Amino acid sequence: MTSSGLLVLRLALGVALVTHGAHGLFGVFAGPNVGPGGLSQVTSYMAALGLTPAFGVAVTDGVIRLGGGLLVGAGWLTRAASAVVATYLFLMLFRDNARWGLFLNWTLDPARGHGMEFSLVLIGGLLCLTLTGAGAWSIDGVRSRAGAERAAGHPRLTVR
Repeated sequence: MTSSGLLVLRLALGVALVTHGAHGLFGVFAGPNVGPGGLSQVTSYMAALGLTPAFGVAVTDGVIRLGGGLLVGAGWLTRAASAVVATYLFLMLFRDNARWGLFLNWTLDPARGHGMEFSLVLIGGLLCLTLTGAGAWSIDGVRSRAGAERAAGHPRLTVR
């Protein structure tokens, strides 16, 4: 049961991170109530936060979210990927989200940003994966079992 719970957590976090990363890098899912997305939009946002070089930070943001989401979702290098993404989200939480309070901007008030709520949930899930690993139903789990079998003297069948 633990492996299925970790699979659900990994897939949910992976989808959220990949969609946000793709939106920031490529403008995927752009539209009403979502925003235009893309690197030019994220660069402007990072510049408004005072982060320099804004374009470099925008690319880093997208790569961390998109790449980290793919790795977490697949369960490959999960502990490292989760730790990196959680650290980045923690830094951004204090750089931007904390000034808006806890709750998301449900009214979509253009003068107000989103609070810490979503980032805290993502960070909590990512820290869970950092501490526990990806579980048996992951690339990390398969590699771990194969390594344990080799160490126990039970080699896999190979075709020559």
